[in-house]
Amino acid sequence: MGGRQVLATRRLLAEALDGELPEQDLASAARFVVAELGSGDRLLELIAELASGEGDPASCARLSYRHVLGFDKLLLIDGGPRHMLRAHVWHPSAGGIGEEDIHNHRSPLASYVVRGRLAMELYEVCGEGGDDGVGGVAAARYEESLAEGSADWVLRPAGAARLRLTHVGQYAAGSSYALPAHTLHRAWCDTDTPTVTLFLETGAGRRRHTDVFTAAGPHPGAVEKVPLDVPDYLEALSDLAERLRAL
Repeated sequence: MGGRQVLATRRLLAEALDGELPEQDLASAARFVVAELGSGDRLLELIAELASGEGDPASCARLSYRHVLGFDKLLLIDGGPRHMLRAHVWHPSAGGIGEEDIHNHRSPLASYVVRGRLAMELYEVCGEGGDDGVGGVAAARYEESLAEGSADWVLRPAGAARLRLTHVGQYAAGSSYALPAHTLHRAWCDTDTPTVTLFLETGAGRRRHTDVFTAAGPHPGAVEKVPLDVPDYLEALSDLAERLRAL
């Protein structure tokens, strides 16, 4: 199901990512794929094809929404448990409920900056790796999982922690990065205009929960996801195509 670009993208994802790869190799392969798909006109052609109704708009719309970290999350290709290709539209000063959160993921990921610029910080938990746990930033720790029977986020308190900042970086248009699943990080739009990234989550052996740390006060126990309906999803893809044409 899908047009020429949808089928070609599915084929590239399967060829590069299917199989039993070690996590580091899987992250590297994912980084290659997002750079291949995100550069030139290939992404614009894919987005325009999806905006016309190709692919699986009903299923993708159900998994597309405004993320608590403050970006619009648009699922492009649903590869089941092995890979999910998404477009993220980051808005400056979006004010999402979790915009200050430091978190990791359920599986290895890679991202390519199509437009704008992202800033990113990497962290580690103090007291791990043999240090004495002194210093760092105090934070509340949560285990985040998906609610049974829905895709809402459930946040279970998991005590207090201290985090140490290990890296600060900026990723401009044309750059990419890959992260293993457990890497703690925080990212945000680093310009006064929206930033567009192509994001690939991959790997069949996904963790049951992620770790979320916040220094901004307690979180609610659950956060509702409000998925897009199909017309809004297709409109969001059309708007994204217009952004890409303006590059």
